Amino acid sequence: MAQVEKRGGLLRKSSASKKPLKEKVVLMYDEIFMTEDPSKCSPRFWEELFLMKVNLEYLEGKLESLDGEELMKIKDNINCLFQHCIQALGEEHPIRVVNALQTLCALIRGVHQKNKSTSGFDIINMLMGFDKAELCMKGLTKLLRALLSCFELTILLPQLPELLALQNLMESLDSLLCAEGSESLKSLCLKLLLCLVTVTDNISQNTILEYVMINSIFEAILQILSHPPSRREHGYDAVVLLALLVNYRKYESVNPYIVKLSIVDDEATLNGMGLVIAQALSEYNRQYKDKEEEHQSGFFSALTNMVGSMFIADAHEKISVQTNEAILLALYEAVHLNRNFITVLAQSHPEMGLVTTPVSPAPTTPVTPLGTTPPSSDVISSVELPLDADVQTSNLLITFLKYSSIVMQDTKDEHRLHSGKLCLIILTCIAEDQYANAFLHDDNMNFRVNLHRMPMRHRKKAADKNLPCRPLVCAVLDLMVEFIVTHMMKEFPMDLYVRCIQVVHKLLCYQKKCRVRLHYTWRELWSVLRLSTNAGQWKEAASKVTHALVNIRAIINHFNPKIESYAAVNHISQLSEEQVLEVVRANYDTLTLKLQDGLDQYERYSEQHKEAAFFKELVRSISTNVRRNLAFHTLSQEVLLKEFSTIS
Repeated sequence: MAQVEKRGGLLRKSSASKKPLKEKVVLMYDEIFMTEDPSKCSPRFWEELFLMKVNLEYLEGKLESLDGEELMKIKDNINCLFQHCIQALGEEHPIRVVNALQTLCALIRGVHQKNKSTSGFDIINMLMGFDKAELCMKGLTKLLRALLSCFELTILLPQLPELLALQNLMESLDSLLCAEGSESLKSLCLKLLLCLVTVTDNISQNTILEYVMINSIFEAILQILSHPPSRREHGYDAVVLLALLVNYRKYESVNPYIVKLSIVDDEATLNGMGLVIAQALSEYNRQYKDKEEEHQSGFFSALTNMVGSMFIADAHEKISVQTNEAILLALYEAVHLNRNFITVLAQSHPEMGLVTTPVSPAPTTPVTPLGTTPPSSDVISSVELPLDADVQTSNLLITFLKYSSIVMQDTKDEHRLHSGKLCLIILTCIAEDQYANAFLHDDNMNFRVNLHRMPMRHRKKAADKNLPCRPLVCAVLDLMVEFIVTHMMKEFPMDLYVRCIQVVHKLLCYQKKCRVRLHYTWRELWSVLRLSTNAGQWKEAASKVTHALVNIRAIINHFNPKIESYAAVNHISQLSEEQVLEVVRANYDTLTLKLQDGLDQYERYSEQHKEAAFFKELVRSISTNVRRNLAFHTLSQEVLLKEFSTIS
């Protein structure tokens, strides 16, 4: 009985009497995987190949089926395929360009599967050969020397080898990204670049990136972020790509992407980057909220309401949404490297959960999530969504604080631990910045920030409508206090605790320096006194901390009797703020405090000296995750023809 074959590019039913008929492109792939040059018998072989619809599944599967020795036998043909792919990128026919991009993606991914070493040298050898790569580097060196010596390039251009493959590849990708035209081409270009960057787990050992450093695509990335239509379609991939490129050998050499990112001052570009990050974090917050509501309305919630909430903490751990370290790394690099980006944190926009997402045309190419689902539309564009007085406003910092309040609840999971640590590092950088502190403590910038709080047996969840509007620094302090009081566990997260205390300390230093009096309830943070008076295992440690708060206790013990006496003499049950201040002024001279030096000084954050190991491991994890989730779908020829027919 005849059966329909669904794999391997087969076109017709198979039977006992007839062999299955294969697609022409599959037959051409088979010729490439022979030891003979496929163009010997067919001079137009390479021209015809890129007019055929790419069969990614078959090409990658074919590469995967070969062992290392078999792959080396066809290395010359692989080199030729790589070279002709790059040549096709310069063609005017967009179908050939699309097919060349997809073929390159499959080729690079397939070769990587055969090379699990920690460097990119074997990959370069397989794609273009060491001898040709060496010629490329010699040609690039001559070209750079000519530029530095101000010689005429026309003298050296004829001497440059035709095999500057990676340089030509980068130039072609840069041109496609900057050109007005097909969004499908731009999407494939970005995915190919992500494929190149993440071809090794440790991107600093990926020698292919040396060419990406020399032939910078930084300006192309900025152009995508500053242009709203391009940002909506490709902003997520562009931001993730930039974050990875910034981390290439950042401690060993001068990375041009670090230098360029640190001096970006274009408002549209910085705002565009902030919009992409805010949308991705907001999407995570939305997914978590949806799962939380689903969990609360389920059977388990009804059961706990009947028998009590003794297992509420364990139940909460089941609410999990995959964290997005890639977009968080992009936020860190922007905050850490570019002081101009600090202003983006406070840019107001409507609360994303309270607005309707505008309808936008469906992208012509599938959008692949990297860690979490990337944004499909720019719902925080000030042009498309004007601010409404009846709508709660938000900003990137608020969205980030909400994200942090979620991932910092459970630090037992490795990814959440990394995310929580990175969140605290970002907050450390913000707490050290003078301008950031200015808008954090601004009484004219009040927001209602609904942080997620860990369910606990001794407290009820606060109602959203009861949240007051306060300066943003109060939300930061709330987040720090929340972590401190909810993570008293046996495996004590000392590193995270120290970071929380450091953030609070730096905020207090600013308040002292600028004479800012913050209306904040400190009781939850300064409750160690309760433990020092009770008989328990923490009594000795609590007593030491209480002793360190000698001045705070001296102030309380000095003024409390004076205030009570003033109220009794004047027959006042509750003193006003002015009356309390009058008592303080009248009795300040008799107050004795212990002189503490250097309390308003702190060591500034330094990534290279203290955090290098953490970021190397984090970037390795992100690179692996990006490569694992990056998929290239064969685009429908009908869709491409329709799209290209409308491009002028």
